[in-house]
Amino acid sequence: MFLEIALSTHHVVPPEPEMMVWGYFDATLEPVLKVKSGDTVTVSSWPAGGEECLPSDPALIHPLHRRALDELKNERGAHFVTGPVAVEGAMPGDVLQVDILDHQFLIDWGFTSIIPLLGTLPEFDTPMTIRPHIDRQRGFCSLPWGKELKLDPFFGIIATSPPKHWGRVATTQPRAFGGNMDNKELRPGTTLYLPVFVEGANFMAGDGHGVQGDGEVCITALETALSGTFRLTVRKDLSFDAPFAENETHLISIGLNEDLDDAAADAVRRMVKEITKRSKLSPEEAYMLCSLAGDLRVTQTVDQVKGCHMMMAKSHLP
Repeated sequence: MFLEIALSTHHVVPPEPEMMVWGYFDATLEPVLKVKSGDTVTVSSWPAGGEECLPSDPALIHPLHRRALDELKNERGAHFVTGPVAVEGAMPGDVLQVDILDHQFLIDWGFTSIIPLLGTLPEFDTPMTIRPHIDRQRGFCSLPWGKELKLDPFFGIIATSPPKHWGRVATTQPRAFGGNMDNKELRPGTTLYLPVFVEGANFMAGDGHGVQGDGEVCITALETALSGTFRLTVRKDLSFDAPFAENETHLISIGLNEDLDDAAADAVRRMVKEITKRSKLSPEEAYMLCSLAGDLRVTQTVDQVKGCHMMMAKSHLP
C-alpha cells in the first residue's frame, strides 16, 4: 500500500506589460498562464496611477514600470493588474481558494495622494502627494513629518474574472468577483474564497499597498509595487456568491455595496450564514453571537462601492 502525493508546481509571472492590463477587468482576456489546481504562482504589479505619481528622480523608476506606463493603454481605472491566470478545472459555480503566502516589495518608494473631489472628505480639494521612503530591510516607511509607520503590505486587488455578460468593467469598484476590496486583512496567512464566473476562474492581482488604515479615507494607501505568492485551488465543495476570507484565528466576512449601511448588513448576513454552516447554531443564535463577539469594521469608503468586513474569532464557535 502506498500514498499518492500530488506535487504542486510553482510559476512566476514577471511584471512585464505583456502580462498585465491597466484599469479594467474583462472576461475575454486571454490568460497569460495556465496552472493546475493547487499550484502556486508569484505575480507582481506596479503602483496605481500614471506619470503624476512618479518620483522626480528617474533612477527610482523601475524599467519595467516605465515600460508599463509607456506601452499600456489606461482604461477605466487607475490600477495595474497582472494576469489573468487560468486554473485547470475551474468552472462557473465553483470557488477559487486563494491562499496568500508571501508579499515582497519591488521598489523603495510609495506614494499617498489627495485627489480633488474624491475620498471620504471631498472638501479637501487641493491636490497633494507625499512619497514615503520604504525601508524594506527594517519594515518601516518614513513620513515627511518625521514619523515612521510599520509596513503591513497587501494587494488591494485580488480577483477572479467578472461574468462575461458584464463586459469590460473598471478596476475601481469591488464586485462579487473581488477586485478592489482594499482589505488590509488580506495579507499573508489569510485564505480568500472567490466565486468563479468563467472557465479557468482567471485570477488577477494588483494595486500593491505598503500600509493602510481601515477606511483608506483620502482615497490612497501607501501605493507601491508588490510581488505576491498565492496558492490557487479549485473548490467544488464550497458555495460562495461573494468574497469571503479566513485566517488561522478568524473568519472574515466581506460586504460590498454603494451604501455603507447595506455593505455592513451584507457583511453581517454573510457571517451569520457561515457560522451556521460551521456550527450547530441556528441563524438567530449566530446573529446574536455576531452582536456579542463579532467586530464589524469599515474596509474602505472611497471606491464608490464601499466595503465593510466582520472579524469573528473561530474560538467563539461552539
